Amino acid sequence: MDTALARAWVQAIAAAMDTHQDRLTQLDSAIGDADHGANMHRGFAAVAAALPQDDAATPGAVLARTGSLLISVVGGASGPLYGSAFRSLGTALDAAEVPGAAGPTGGTAAGPEQVAGALAAGLAGVRRLGAAAEGDKTMIDAFAPALMAFRTSAEAGADLAQAAAAAADAAEQGMRATTPMQARKGRASYLGARSVGHQDPGATSTALIFRALADTAAAAKEAP
Repeated sequence: MDTALARAWVQAIAAAMDTHQDRLTQLDSAIGDADHGANMHRGFAAVAAALPQDDAATPGAVLARTGSLLISVVGGASGPLYGSAFRSLGTALDAAEVPGAAGPTGGTAAGPEQVAGALAAGLAGVRRLGAAAEGDKTMIDAFAPALMAFRTSAEAGADLAQAAAAAADAAEQGMRATTPMQARKGRASYLGARSVGHQDPGATSTALIFRALADTAAAAKEAP
């Protein structure tokens, strides 16, 4: 992952949140505050508008800046959770940067195993802040299987696009698996058994983020 790909990933997330805003709101209306779609759209739209003027020079700096902007723009639980994820991811990515490595568009770059380590740091940031685990019916139910799939693929020799595609598929499977779960965290937990039968909005937005990474990495791989 180089700086250009990191910027393209964030722009793709913003486009996905715009496209799926109503769907996220619909899901959150059933078991939450009905503001997840609006929050995610507002946050990533602000990031997409700010990044072209930002002088972040490494992929890690782009993603850490994304996290800081999300925290400053998005209220409720989404801003701190996603903001922490991207800040932790970006910081870890810069720490793992391969000296002298260059991406297809120039500048520094991180390989799939470095990206896997950064994603693990992002998930750890979410776990610290949200105190949630797999099975609680949260974004972690998409994030954790996505990380496992990405890491397994990277360790098997997959390139970034291949590992990201595996992660996106796993995130979507995890997203769908939240439907029969009973929520144990957040506002949805107040519903008890009535939370069963609804797909978690946080897991859904997390799956959108990993699909955006897969699509962006595939496009970069195919670019001349």
